Amino acid sequence: MDWHTLINTDRGRDHGKEEDPLRLNFVQDADRINFSAPFRRLANKTQVHPLYEHDHLRHRMIHSVEVASVGRTLGMKIGHWLEGQGHLAPGEATKVAGIVHAACLAHDIGNPPFGHSGEEAMGGWIEEQFQAKRTLFDDIPEDKRAEFTPLEGNAQGFRIITRLEMYRNQGGMNLSHAVLGAFTKYPMTASTSKSLRDANGGKAPYVGAKKFGVFHSEFDYLQSAARALGLPEESAPDGSTWWRRHPLVFLVEAADDICYNIVDLEDGFSSGDLSLKQVEDLLNPIAIPTNRDITSYSDYERVSYLRARSIGGAINACVEAFIDHHTAILAGQFSDELIVVSNKGKAFAAIKDCARNRLFTAPRKTKLEIQGRNSIRRVLQGVWPVYEALAAAQWTRDNLPAYETQLARAFALDLRDVTDAYSALHSLTDFVSGMTDRYAVKTAELL
Repeated sequence: MDWHTLINTDRGRDHGKEEDPLRLNFVQDADRINFSAPFRRLANKTQVHPLYEHDHLRHRMIHSVEVASVGRTLGMKIGHWLEGQGHLAPGEATKVAGIVHAACLAHDIGNPPFGHSGEEAMGGWIEEQFQAKRTLFDDIPEDKRAEFTPLEGNAQGFRIITRLEMYRNQGGMNLSHAVLGAFTKYPMTASTSKSLRDANGGKAPYVGAKKFGVFHSEFDYLQSAARALGLPEESAPDGSTWWRRHPLVFLVEAADDICYNIVDLEDGFSSGDLSLKQVEDLLNPIAIPTNRDITSYSDYERVSYLRARSIGGAINACVEAFIDHHTAILAGQFSDELIVVSNKGKAFAAIKDCARNRLFTAPRKTKLEIQGRNSIRRVLQGVWPVYEALAAAQWTRDNLPAYETQLARAFALDLRDVTDAYSALHSLTDFVSGMTDRYAVKTAELL
């Protein structure tokens, strides 16, 4: 891969259009994401603690803003190094930082209510319908069923930014090629990912194949961006096309890893799930050393200060790891996570172990996740009859029966593009994925 091509900020719909020097495309990209409705809804979506009542606990929007802040710093540091190595022209470090910043802002925009448990609830319900051969589900082709079981927030996010938001069906937010590339952790469809894993004994042969990042319906947008960026193109055993990751994906991923691991501990302390000593023991190996006297600090202030120094230490470690592995990254052969291969890898492994055993199993969180999962299932079950009735009406909205018309009106279901079983299921998952935690509970109660 070539860095000059990798930071191509042309847009798919405005190819060759000159950028505004006072408001470059990556700046506009970040603004489009910030002002979008899906981004606003992240303010009421779970990060770790569902339906939080504590004002200091992070929700998904705050997490995204923090990831973007860390990502921008990572991008600036790597961009400065690339300039020094002659890979980029002087001044282009700012462009790298801006691309990573915008991609980080959008990285969770496709997540459903209740986080990963919400993804599991949706995918589990849909799988049950496939198994039961319920009306319409049996009409969806086999190669497209993997898009829904499990449901994948990364692919839903790509769908939002390239189709649903702003210019609907005309490129969506029309983000620049480089931002789309940096956003896409898994540059392939679900069927391609499955084909690669099946041919490799069930294991992903490449880090970008662990999941999938695009639905068949948006594949053309990925293909256009990948080819404009010069990403290495590959063929899966089933003959389908996929691409190696854009190098800046690793910085977006690192920013996410840094934030959720470190700040989850801060939130764990705020929620009472972790003690001061537990947080200090986990973060001290990561934090930048300091001689500052903090004896007068409150426990909360000590944790906040330690969190800040830990983020700084983790950023430095990931920058060093990126530089060490730059050749493999640029060749599309690096297949790991920067934080894992960094000199802070063991410390982060200890944090993840604590999160699994202490934070993700906290009683309050577990109870609310149960409520969330059942709310989502009730919504799916209650709204699906609209689509069954629409199919019976030959996909003509004006011919829906009275009750289904009421349902569609009550929840403002967007049925404009529903013309078959596949688009019907995507319409349903668009609706539920877009819900906030509280709206999902409220809708379930109404149904």
